[in-house]
Amino acid sequence: MFVPSQYRQPDGAWMVDLLRRNPLALLVTNGVPADGPWATHLPAILHPQLSAEWSEDLSGGILLGHMNRANPHWKALQSEIPAVLVFTGPHAYVSPTLYRVTPAAPTWNFTSVHVHGVLHKIECAEETLDVVRSTVRVLEAEFGADWDMSESIDYIRKLLPAVGAFRFTVSHAEGMFKLSQEQDPEIRKRVRMAFAQHESTRHREMAELMSRLS
Repeated sequence: MFVPSQYRQPDGAWMVDLLRRNPLALLVTNGVPADGPWATHLPAILHPQLSAEWSEDLSGGILLGHMNRANPHWKALQSEIPAVLVFTGPHAYVSPTLYRVTPAAPTWNFTSVHVHGVLHKIECAEETLDVVRSTVRVLEAEFGADWDMSESIDYIRKLLPAVGAFRFTVSHAEGMFKLSQEQDPEIRKRVRMAFAQHESTRHREMAELMSRLS
């Protein structure tokens, strides 16, 4: 990913936070020439037992994910292949009206992290269940209502033959946090305030990030 210097994250914690808050990732891998690249949206979480040990560029970290085994992408995957997980955070259109200068041009503020690494397919049913359990716990704690899955374990076991789980070992990650850093402080303030007052949650999240940056 091309990241101009002014849009690099202040530190690795920004990338970890974006992954936690936006766990729906895009898994991208190469295919054979006739098929082209493969891309699948899926939930990917930080390994719960290693979440406090991430390095500055996330290298050495592990993520867990899963997809439907009926997906042709799963069948095309080979274990220990290089792959990329793309996570997208808050983003919003910036109208030139906020700049109050002419000439001007519109742009789009956005946040994204590209995580590079090696994917290992999990074939063991119990390990697959562990990935599902971990994913449910993390997502319920962050976005749900702490649903207790214990009474549904037998049902989930019946679904396991259709679940393709994997571990993803990170080699490095690149983060882009385009938050109007190229603009004068007064313009950045106007953009941030406009986002903060917007009815859209992602606009308000963008304003929060801009506040952290200043």
